[in-house]
Amino acid sequence: MAEPRITNALKFRPFDIIFLLFVSDLAFGKIHYSIREEMESGAFVGNVAEDLGLDIRRLSARKFRLAPADKRHCLEVNLETGILFMNERIDREQLCGQMPACVLSFEIFVEEPLEMYRGEVEILDINDNSPTFPESVILLQMAESMAPRSRFPLESALDADVGTNAVTVYNISPNEHFGLKVETVEDGTKIVQLLLEKPLDREWLSSFQLMLTATDGGSPRKSGTARILITVLDINDNAPAFDRNVYKVSLIENSPRGTLVVSVHATDADEGSNAELTYSLSNRVSLKIQELFRLDPRTGEISVQGTIDYEEDDNYSLDVQAVDNGSPAIGGHSKVLVKVIDVNDNAPEILLKSVASRIPEDAAPGTVTALINVIDRDSGKNGQVHCEIPKNVPFKLQTTSSGHYKMITSDMLDRETTPLYSIAILARDSGSPPLSTNKTIQITVTDINDNAPRFARPMDTVYVMENNAPGASIFAVTAFDPDQDQNSHITYSFTDNLVHDLLLSNYLNLNSMNGTFYSLRSFDYERVKNFQIQIQARDAGVPPLSSSATLNVVILDQNDNAPVIVSPSTQSGSPGVEAVPQSVGQGYLVTKIIATDADSGQNARLLYQVLKATDPSLFIVGLHSGEIRTAREILEQDSTTQSLVILVMDNGQPSLTSTATIHFPIFGNVTEIFSESRNLVINTEYVSDINLYLIVILGSTSFIFLVTIILLIGIKCKQDRNSPEVYNSPSCCYGLDDSNNAFDPRPTLKESFHYTGAGEIIPDSHQYSVCLSPESAQSDFLFLKPYTPPMSQDQC
Repeated sequence: MAEPRITNALKFRPFDIIFLLFVSDLAFGKIHYSIREEMESGAFVGNVAEDLGLDIRRLSARKFRLAPADKRHCLEVNLETGILFMNERIDREQLCGQMPACVLSFEIFVEEPLEMYRGEVEILDINDNSPTFPESVILLQMAESMAPRSRFPLESALDADVGTNAVTVYNISPNEHFGLKVETVEDGTKIVQLLLEKPLDREWLSSFQLMLTATDGGSPRKSGTARILITVLDINDNAPAFDRNVYKVSLIENSPRGTLVVSVHATDADEGSNAELTYSLSNRVSLKIQELFRLDPRTGEISVQGTIDYEEDDNYSLDVQAVDNGSPAIGGHSKVLVKVIDVNDNAPEILLKSVASRIPEDAAPGTVTALINVIDRDSGKNGQVHCEIPKNVPFKLQTTSSGHYKMITSDMLDRETTPLYSIAILARDSGSPPLSTNKTIQITVTDINDNAPRFARPMDTVYVMENNAPGASIFAVTAFDPDQDQNSHITYSFTDNLVHDLLLSNYLNLNSMNGTFYSLRSFDYERVKNFQIQIQARDAGVPPLSSSATLNVVILDQNDNAPVIVSPSTQSGSPGVEAVPQSVGQGYLVTKIIATDADSGQNARLLYQVLKATDPSLFIVGLHSGEIRTAREILEQDSTTQSLVILVMDNGQPSLTSTATIHFPIFGNVTEIFSESRNLVINTEYVSDINLYLIVILGSTSFIFLVTIILLIGIKCKQDRNSPEVYNSPSCCYGLDDSNNAFDPRPTLKESFHYTGAGEIIPDSHQYSVCLSPESAQSDFLFLKPYTPPMSQDQC
């Protein structure tokens, strides 16, 4: 497809015609302008933004900018309008010399998205230089014996312009003896020779004065002249002749000084001094070439005496001459064409045109992160460059054109895994041996909120001692968020559930910033043993992410409850009363102390001991069972009323205690008393008033006690039948049954009471059954019933 070309002609001054040529191929992101040299500073080149189809209103936002491809800053761009203009007056001959094409390359960069466009401005030559000869007067000496068709090399005119504006035509003033012969050699230069057309006669005309004119092909044409003064001599009529008209040689660049380039050789048909030749470079050879090459005047050997650099010039043209020692001296001419062979002496150069130093971790694969140019001043394979980056990074290089690359993401990025990439760019040419260059760029991956906070364990357990101080820190939770900055700022909260009819917020307060829980009230193990907290950790990202964890809070028991004596009952502070027959023997079970402790574990393990007794030798108490037994037989002289103070203590640290006081009235043998009374004279005066009172009291007490038991059993059993729920407090009710079992104990009695004497076997005649109401802490009763064999031991 042909590229569209637009030509613009702008008039800046009345006689200043400016020719602009624009070529655009946006498919490859490349633009081309042409402008004549000698334009004034600020001259319009083109509107880059419009030609590239960019939105002029967003140039500033997209960081529209121009970067010259070399060190010359001849161009400038208006960052607001996108107009490209000349930054200074351009002299093509000074800028590019005799190069056939003079081009200023530039690059345009925009961001969001990151794009690069390449362009070039070709500086067109105008005919602003006239041809000039190295010398305004050319002196020649010719023997009159010179044969017609003899040729004499003349110095070519120099024209700083190129192309059609360079010298195209040579003319000589009209005369009878001389003409011009112009030849064009391979490098495009023209060799001008003066041609003898008619024999000379010194006696007739001893000198000639001719005018040599060089004219260029510009518009308008310009010319330069030189005078040719010819003196006709009468001797030495053979000119030296080289064995070749043109010597073609190749020379490796960077050849060391003294390297032989070529040996030229000429011969002269004359003899003697007229055949002695001296070699030299003609005046047409530039001073720069004379500094690079040396011609031995005797041997004709041309050697290197400077630094040969292929990148500066890849070929040289040397005009050599051989002059004899005749009088007049006659010279012969030849040309040496030196072609420089490139060697791989230039490492590639990496130019970072644009680098996105920060890229978000959610950047899609294919996102452009850098624009890279790689140049190599060598040629051929030595200038063929391959660019690469490590394969273990989520980036890759794409070639946009020769020597131009863009680095894009090849995979998804993760800042939490790799927050910074140091990417080494390696450029290697194809020379032998290859040369390479490294350049490292750093790309920072910026964070997005792609990670929710994480707890170390989704379910955890903490232990809190009861009776903790309100307001104190009791435990803390911690979540981790691998994101950065505000995306990792975590706040904590919990779900306000019910705990024993109270909201959790009545028990705990949470510091939302550090996850520390503070108690608002003391925990009571006997009321709340454990509960769960649903905790949420939420970050401050947009959108925010969260996660949750379950925390089991276990309340640890403290020994904060003293034992409670259930039986015998000490209502209204009155001591318990237990009647003991005098006839019982040693080991007789008088009664049993039943106590409970609201604590658990070792804090509820109870021990029993006698604290005080009327007769310490008469009764003993079981350390773990609480059973009070006779330690010996009751004697006549023993007091009829015995008192015991029983100490009940738990196994906590420190230990808590309770005491119970029990009175034991001793009753004598009733049969024996009756027999003795028959042998005595019945006298009411001798009857003891105390015995009468005792009989009345015992009878009344037994009756009231029996009625009370019956009423309580009925009330309790009725409540058990009607109640839909089971109390958590210790309770056990034994109801009547039609079967052989007299009582059906609740299985929680042993577990609820927590006393260790339950496992010991009580004698058959004194088996105890206990019935406790749900409010047993306020009212405790002990009921006695004869032992029924079918009842299992672990039911009480």
